[in-house]
Amino acid sequence: MRIMAALRLARGFVVGAGVSGVIVSTTGSSAQMVSAAETTHSVRRALERLPYYGVFDYMSFGIDRGTVTLTGYTYNGSLRSAAEIAAKRSSGVDEVANRLEVLPASQEDNRIRWVTFYKIYTDAFLSRYASGGEAGVRREIYEARRFPGMYQPLGFYSIHIVVRHGQTTLYGVVDSAGDRHIAEVRAREVFGVFSVENEIVVAKKAAKR
Repeated sequence: MRIMAALRLARGFVVGAGVSGVIVSTTGSSAQMVSAAETTHSVRRALERLPYYGVFDYMSFGIDRGTVTLTGYTYNGSLRSAAEIAAKRSSGVDEVANRLEVLPASQEDNRIRWVTFYKIYTDAFLSRYASGGEAGVRREIYEARRFPGMYQPLGFYSIHIVVRHGQTTLYGVVDSAGDRHIAEVRAREVFGVFSVENEIVVAKKAAKR
């Protein structure tokens, strides 16, 4: 059975991470004893517990016959190998295909990341999606100045910012289409960004009784 899932938020926090794309059922050696739902839950939990998964990373995964395929982008190169190890240790997993891309080192990309982070998470409507709110964002920026190029915000961030060669892609989950739009507007305000792709998902509200 193939299942696609995405880690929509950072560390510990996959609220809204969905499962989709169920196609043909089959089994691998571990999958014979563990259901697809159990494997998906186990892999998701393992990845979201990674200590260095931050706001400038984005990971998703697919499961097919006991094989987990990791895709997405990592700001810190060590996260790529850590994610593979975590997935391999998950219930029902036989193999891991690691297709995570380590983002290239670039001072300009790093500048765009931090300015985008500031603009999004200090916005009056979007600051609630930040770990610690606006005050927490300002602390993160202070720490980044102490360790330039070596630091990224961890914690609970609903909107992930991936920058590659001057192109920004936003991922994550927000409460409304309005918040999704505001995040894109703030990202487009950053000087020097070539393009902005908005892959943010609006969370589905529970039906009212």
